[in-house]
Amino acid sequence: MAVLTAAPNQFGGIVVAPDELPQDADEFRQRLEESLGTWEEAGYKLVWLEVPVRRARLIPIAVEAGFGFHHSDEGYLLLTRRLMPDAFIPLHATHYIGVGGVVVNDRQELLVVSERYRRDNRPYYKLPGGQLQPGEHLVGAVLREVLEETGVRARFESLICFRHWHGYRYGKSDIYFVCRLAPLSQDLQMQAEELDECLWMPVQDYLSSNLVSPFNKRIVRAALSSPGVVPVEVEGYGDAERYEIFMPVD
Repeated sequence: MAVLTAAPNQFGGIVVAPDELPQDADEFRQRLEESLGTWEEAGYKLVWLEVPVRRARLIPIAVEAGFGFHHSDEGYLLLTRRLMPDAFIPLHATHYIGVGGVVVNDRQELLVVSERYRRDNRPYYKLPGGQLQPGEHLVGAVLREVLEETGVRARFESLICFRHWHGYRYGKSDIYFVCRLAPLSQDLQMQAEELDECLWMPVQDYLSSNLVSPFNKRIVRAALSSPGVVPVEVEGYGDAERYEIFMPVD
């Protein structure tokens, strides 16, 4: 019985080729058993097994063979199995990343929103923003979120601060970046699916309102008083599609 098609990685593990997994469950069971013995004898530390959704019937067989779930996406489930007891298994992603935009116009009005779905009936005013999409930079994300939620086009000025906390969605942690933006348009087009209100509110009204959290008041004050950090180019990190680096203004 042929060993499953696989290739070693730089960490002493063996990575099974997902596109070459057998369709037949009995064949997979036999070949997996043969492969585990071969890989263990060869000195590999760990097996990475990505099972596409179309081969989902193979997952119970892998679990019976000692594999555990590592992470999943829409199209696959990744399982791992140690061949050596102390083999290191890197964690999958542990954080959500979100952005919020402090947008103040020439009339000293702050762009704010109130979410449609909230815990009580009172409006609660916050900054427009949301979660980054895979492969998206902070600058692009905050400009996109502000435009989608409010219809306001803006220019990125600086990154002001961030908040890190644990116990967020599905037990993951969350990092929230606050950015200062300059509005390029004023007219509002509210995203009605998610929001109940969208308005330009005088900054001082926002800072004195009992419908605004102390945290939101503080980050707005920081955006008004701090120059923040800006995107910069750094030698060795020239791939703008991959890297985004922020540093203080010289």
